[in-house]
Amino acid sequence: MSDVRVAITGGAGFLGDVLARRILDAGSIEVGGSMRRIGELVLLDVRAARDDLLADERVTMLTGDLASRLADLGSVDVVFHLAGVVSGAAEADFDLGMRVNLDALRAMLDHVRGLGSAPLVVFTSSLAVFGQDPFGPVLGTVTDDTMPRPQSSYGVQKFIGEQLVADYTRKGFIDGRTVRLMTVSVRPGAPNAAASSFLSGIIREPLAGERAVCPVPADTPVALSSPSRTVDGILRAAAVSAEVWGSRTAVNLPSLTTTPREMVDALERAQPGAGALIDWEIDPAVIDIVTTWPSAFDAARAEALGLAAPATFDDIVREYLEG
Repeated sequence: MSDVRVAITGGAGFLGDVLARRILDAGSIEVGGSMRRIGELVLLDVRAARDDLLADERVTMLTGDLASRLADLGSVDVVFHLAGVVSGAAEADFDLGMRVNLDALRAMLDHVRGLGSAPLVVFTSSLAVFGQDPFGPVLGTVTDDTMPRPQSSYGVQKFIGEQLVADYTRKGFIDGRTVRLMTVSVRPGAPNAAASSFLSGIIREPLAGERAVCPVPADTPVALSSPSRTVDGILRAAAVSAEVWGSRTAVNLPSLTTTPREMVDALERAQPGAGALIDWEIDPAVIDIVTTWPSAFDAARAEALGLAAPATFDDIVREYLEG
């Protein structure tokens, strides 16, 4: 088994941390149908990863703006591109979203293109590439062939990123695979600037005895997945051969359709009385983003790759409590 050099952009973030630990714990990774031993794992982020990760002799940390550290990255066999500005922040600061979600992606793609070895690149897109066009047909169940109609700057930036990855792949510069992530819940730690952050907060904070706000109506349908199932999808995208992966278009990862009310019901089953710590306060800015996203997916391509959504939100809460 030969060694492989892997990079994770956004490697100090929540999903980057989970992905890095999964890779390091396994000691190897499947790349394009072949198992490879982890020789080096390079994490790139604006802040350093946790100390225990950095203590692993296989880990190299490159801290700073992504575009400024690419020269230090050097040659790499696999890139998991997780770095980005989340939905609410990209909507609030258009220039920041364009700089991080598009300009940094383009810089990364040009760096690996320059290697001349067509490394494998997994790009994480988002369900936000889909949206309810006010002048278009009603958005029902989304399939892998549904036309994206993003209704936020973040969604537009992610959709453009998908097309860049597809075209760099068509040209033979990279072996690119794009996965569209569902909202990930439950995320540990502090809230972030994502419009969907409350979908973790209404579980995480009450379980810690703290109050939380749900800014959308209780029966708002949403599409979710757990951290572990999300990382399953990211790793599976790298694992399979180009022939098994198929079309250069993005793959929708499987999702669980639920509502805040059903989520709180699961919370109550896990910790009776915790639901009383949730304040239901409507926020039009959050509604304007979240309610344009689809809530029902038919993820046929992902399921054919062996991926599945969590069966119930109770399972997601259990995963969080056991983590």
